[in-house]
Amino acid sequence: MRIAVIHYHLQSGGVNRIIQNSVPLDGKGDFSAVVLTGQPPSGSWPCPFRVIPGLQYEGIGPKLTPEALATEISREAEEALGGPPDLYHVHNHSLGKNMALPGALALLAGRGHHLFLHIHDFAEDGRPGNYRRMLAELGGGEVGRLARVLYPLADHVHYAVLNNRDYHFLGQAGLAEEKLHLLPNPIELFSDLAVPSCEEVPGPPLWFYPTRGIRRKNLGEFILWAAVSREEERFATSLGPLNPKEIPIYNGWKKLAGELGLPVDFELSLREPGGFIGLMRRARGLVTTSIAEGFGLAFLEPWLMGKVVCGRDLPEITEEFRQEGIRLSHLYRRVEVPVSWLGRKRILEKAVRGLRDNLSSYGRQPSVSDFERMEKSWLQNERVDFGCLDEELQVEVIRRVCSMPEESKQLQPTSLVHPAEFSEDVKVNRSVLAARYGIRAYHNNLLSIYKKVADSPESKLSCLKGEVLLDFFLEPERLKLLRVD
Repeated sequence: MRIAVIHYHLQSGGVNRIIQNSVPLDGKGDFSAVVLTGQPPSGSWPCPFRVIPGLQYEGIGPKLTPEALATEISREAEEALGGPPDLYHVHNHSLGKNMALPGALALLAGRGHHLFLHIHDFAEDGRPGNYRRMLAELGGGEVGRLARVLYPLADHVHYAVLNNRDYHFLGQAGLAEEKLHLLPNPIELFSDLAVPSCEEVPGPPLWFYPTRGIRRKNLGEFILWAAVSREEERFATSLGPLNPKEIPIYNGWKKLAGELGLPVDFELSLREPGGFIGLMRRARGLVTTSIAEGFGLAFLEPWLMGKVVCGRDLPEITEEFRQEGIRLSHLYRRVEVPVSWLGRKRILEKAVRGLRDNLSSYGRQPSVSDFERMEKSWLQNERVDFGCLDEELQVEVIRRVCSMPEESKQLQPTSLVHPAEFSEDVKVNRSVLAARYGIRAYHNNLLSIYKKVADSPESKLSCLKGEVLLDFFLEPERLKLLRVD
């Protein structure tokens, strides 16, 4: 079987970790693979690759037409593999990173090439700028026309998603079950570096948030826990943002933490003698306060290093982990803040504006029922979830609990759990992860899917229902101001 994998670049990042975990299958039995990429890797790479500059992010590489890019993809794949690929395995084609790629893939599908479209993230989910550009340039302002380019349907075109939420969304948008595959990411990092669960490490107790400080990671909530922390506890993040638009917001959090004298060290992995691994080892517990994830590695990987994961739950992501037997009962779903601290009118004014702005950025307008659904989700028992708020309101809450520490007792929960209380979960979760999410299980799942895609008969093209897919991602209950541009 000949496989051509396609991605924009081979630099560090979550998607490329997945590709690296896939392509070592190259050379096993009758399996061969090549990666077609816009940029070469910065270091060694485990299988052959070909550079097609036209696959780079929009504005970086040369501007190609879909027809020209399809021609280059076909030529490079055939030269590298010694013949036409049995399938193209394409990562994140519909994210709006390259305007020519979706059209090129639609052309290849129309010519009978077998496609396996592996979606890690959706432009419909919190990336309105990308979506607007695609809607204008690829869809002529029409969602249905854009769907014909982004989401072709045929017997020889299959899709993979990372979680049950996206599986359900695509299914409801018209993708038949036999052409839709659930492909959870493999969990392998640190498995050979595990330390005894909840091991006591010398020095002040450290809460570590292994993340890059972008908005959706909800750093304000992490800083809130530092503001109400026990004496001598310290908090640390690993990296700052790379996106220039994110940096001013991130610097604002750094400034606030310094002004209030909070025990937070930003980008500590860059200064830690043992680097990232050293921080993982000496952390009391791993923290996540993110309000949105595609797969949820942060909920799984730390257990392999004997560390308990504490913080915010994301049920639409974590529910399937629980169904597999992963214990996550210690996570919280909301951080309840009294509405009186901020004022009901003010909270709802921001929420209404956020809902309007978010829907408008996707070319829509909210209905009366949208506002009602959003308010019911946001305000419960005269409390609002800290994770729904924007930076301005979050800062006010943090300043309040710093100036009046006794007020922190009105938060729910009032603090992060102590990892030692859940030490037994480490053993259980590591066992489940090894069986269900290990590299071997991932390879077996991937090979099974490859065979189904390659063996599928060719058929005429149609497309998903783009409006239906957008409906799901824009549900008012999912509104978080940190995700509104």
